[in-house]
Amino acid sequence: MAEKKTETQTEKLEREYTIPLRKEWGKVPRYKRANKAVKAVKEFLARHMKVSDRNLKNVKIDKYLNEELWFRGIRKPPAKIKVKATKEGDIVKVELSELPEKLKFKKLREEKKEQKAEELGKGKKAKNEEKPSEKPQVENAEEKKEESKEKSKTSSQETMKLEKQAAKIIKHQTKQSKQPKHQKRMALEK
Repeated sequence: MAEKKTETQTEKLEREYTIPLRKEWGKVPRYKRANKAVKAVKEFLARHMKVSDRNLKNVKIDKYLNEELWFRGIRKPPAKIKVKATKEGDIVKVELSELPEKLKFKKLREEKKEQKAEELGKGKKAKNEEKPSEKPQVENAEEKKEESKEKSKTSSQETMKLEKQAAKIIKHQTKQSKQPKHQKRMALEK
């Protein structure tokens, strides 16, 4: 049922398990089955990986494993599932041992997105560091004039917004006077 792989130097423990879930989710109503399957995975690994106090918060489930448990909905989780558990210190990380084709492509796509985001983030930081040294003081004076013009425009826009809000408040106040007496009392009590 389980293959043991241990590395004593780094205190890392890796094991593969086939976890029977049907026995656990059969005990609960249909609308709670997937929830119970997730909890059963955590309980099983807390017991078999010897987590201190069998604390379920120390068992971390991979998002692809969670997707596999919930794939067919809340009422029909899988009967058993094969996982790979890695224990580092007191925390156990769990992932699917064999990713289906669909999830392999999804995982690759997400890794590419993360790499691009990191590259863009590094590029922006480098550009921001170069810009302040390049700007002369003459441009700063022109920019200040433009900013003051923009501020005057925005202040006029803000006053228009305030006037619209005041008009809305007045409009709603007049509607309250047309309400029946019992609704007026309710509004006053609030």
